[in-house]
Amino acid sequence: MKHTLAEVVEIDLHAEPSRPASAELRTLYRDESESARKHATRQGLWIAVGSYLLFSATDILLVPDVALYTIAARFAVGIIALAALEIQLHLNFSANRIDATAAAAVVLAYIGWLYPAMMTADIKSISYYMVFGAIFMMSVNLFFSFQFRLSWISSVVILLIFFVALQSFTAADATYRIAFGTFYLSCFVFTSYVNWKLNRERYKVFLNALEARIQQKEATERGKALLRLSNTDPLTGLDNRRAVDQTLRNHWNDWQNYGRSFAAILIDVDFFKKYNDCYGHQEGDRCLILVADALSTMIERYNGSIGRYGGEEFIVLARLDTTDEVAELSDAICTTVRDMALAHGQRRDGMSIVTVSVGASFTRIQSGSKLEKIIHEADRALYAAKASGRDCARLFDPNDPQSSDESENIAALLKIAIGQNLVSLVYQPIQNVVSGEVEAAEALMRLKMLDGTSVTPGLFIPIAERTGAILELGRWAIRTVCEEILVGDHARVVSVNVSPIQLKAPGFAASVAAILSEAGVAGDRLAFEITEGLEMEMHSDILRCIADLKVLGIKIWLDDFGTGFAGLSWLRLIDFDTVKIDRSFLHDSDSAKGKAMLQDIVGLIRNRGHKILVEGVETGEQLALMREFRIDQVQGFYVGRPAPAESFRSNPAMRPRLSRLRRPA
Repeated sequence: MKHTLAEVVEIDLHAEPSRPASAELRTLYRDESESARKHATRQGLWIAVGSYLLFSATDILLVPDVALYTIAARFAVGIIALAALEIQLHLNFSANRIDATAAAAVVLAYIGWLYPAMMTADIKSISYYMVFGAIFMMSVNLFFSFQFRLSWISSVVILLIFFVALQSFTAADATYRIAFGTFYLSCFVFTSYVNWKLNRERYKVFLNALEARIQQKEATERGKALLRLSNTDPLTGLDNRRAVDQTLRNHWNDWQNYGRSFAAILIDVDFFKKYNDCYGHQEGDRCLILVADALSTMIERYNGSIGRYGGEEFIVLARLDTTDEVAELSDAICTTVRDMALAHGQRRDGMSIVTVSVGASFTRIQSGSKLEKIIHEADRALYAAKASGRDCARLFDPNDPQSSDESENIAALLKIAIGQNLVSLVYQPIQNVVSGEVEAAEALMRLKMLDGTSVTPGLFIPIAERTGAILELGRWAIRTVCEEILVGDHARVVSVNVSPIQLKAPGFAASVAAILSEAGVAGDRLAFEITEGLEMEMHSDILRCIADLKVLGIKIWLDDFGTGFAGLSWLRLIDFDTVKIDRSFLHDSDSAKGKAMLQDIVGLIRNRGHKILVEGVETGEQLALMREFRIDQVQGFYVGRPAPAESFRSNPAMRPRLSRLRRPA
């Protein structure tokens, strides 16, 4: 029975030392270690030759009468060995041949030193010096990573050379011969054994690494199989809703970040319930499979993907450049299904084959910032196709009056809001709890329709963010605050709400700096309020922008603290000048539990060293509670209602102490 590679590895790992290794694994081991062995041998031989040449100093000290010959032999052997090695590496010889060359070089080096050294007249010195020959045996067994067979043969040759030299050394007595012979034999046995163990350990390390790679590969393949299973519709084999959503997110991110347009096309099988009722669910499944296969083949020509989006509904996502291409693809989908001519005798619209209705949407500047919108638009187009008699395709048209809605009207209004004076600011005072003095004001944006009808901020701000209009509106608001309030010293500090879209926009901090410079207003007169709901940790650009704004002296306030989930993380990430506690906590303070909750929040913020501002103060009792809690500042109808700039400036209670606003000379 043929074993798998994993089984062979397992057998070799737990085999007895005497059992020969698998030929398959030995071949794989040799192939995988080929490059590393060449590198190790090259590095080892260069070091060995260097050390060999350094022993020339010992030649001069111990055998000076023949040192000239031993040193010449050392240099000759070293140069020849390195030259042979480099030539073989250049010619890409095998690691076995290169190792054999290095082993031969070691043996040759031993002979090249020993032969002239024994010609010395200093018998005592050479009798001691001969012991250094054991170093050559140690080097082939321990210093290099030679295979055991090569190391053993080299060691035997070195051992025989020593015994020949010992036999010819007539000055040596029996004691010397026995002692040094025993020493060399011991070195041979022990170093050969260690080399054998090292080779086995290296092989086991390879086996363990190979086993780990096999297990990792199997785990990866199982993971891919599970991922395919989790992303595949079991009936049609197409992408399921989960996979489609991921592809849609990828397309949407590319559109938002790089402007790569794409189309979302919804496909619905006409009168499919009647088909199921007539032919049965098994035939219904077969119909869906046939439609899926036909469309899948056709969609490949358009570099798109198709998935099953619901019962009898499919979705196509394709990177296209124009609405004409979208219309062409949509019509091709209808034609492909119609040409299949699958019988459908239960229709009551005069047709007798299976057809589909198609609704398509294409990315455009007004697509907003939420990917759900393009699907919503495709769905509306699909309903339009069904309303037009089915077996047809419709492309969502934002200019069609029937497709417009309130949000699109507001989006259009925002484009002209500044030029038509439809947007304005009102200012709500912020009071110091201890002194009762108005220390700051918050600028709040207001929008009205062309007929004068007010639009609530909760409605137009999200639309401004989705369409990008918030960028121009934000710059207008900062410039207007400077002109209406700060230039005339009508407030010490004015806060402006900023959107994450603004903070992520390139050059936002620079544009703010330019506005302040143009108006001649110091940065510390302006505060930006950031709402807690923003996921700041996910946007490093926002954190960098905040840092740049603080360099300008602008105060950074945390707005609506306690209403989201990121408040504590924010306090850790950013050194806020002021933290505004959401009004809901103050309104809940009528109960003991609510009061305790508010007190805990105040304590938390105070321990972090931030100034505390509480919103929504509407009664004298609430203001008294704020004094009890030693709150720094308050804001609310009890302190003052939002008012236009003219009313705010003319109210004596709103005037700050001008001495505190004087700039240093």
